[in-house]
Amino acid sequence: MRKEYDFDKMKGRRNPFAKHLKQQVTIRIGVDVIDYFKNLSEETGVPYQNLINLYLRDCVQSNRKLSFNWHQ
Repeated sequence: MRKEYDFDKMKGRRNPFAKHLKQQVTIRIGVDVIDYFKNLSEETGVPYQNLINLYLRDCVQSNRKLSFNWHQ
């Protein structure tokens, strides 16, 4: 093993599996929800879109169901 490595000569490669990890979508989210996650982002230092993704992933993993009533 070398004491030092020269990474300047190394060529970068894209992760061939990255496109399968996330999918870009367009959705409408309430301003209050965005503000909530942006404020949380400032507190934690985690980008707000990542926080939203983490929250949704937690919902999936815990099989959380939304309870709502469309008829009022």
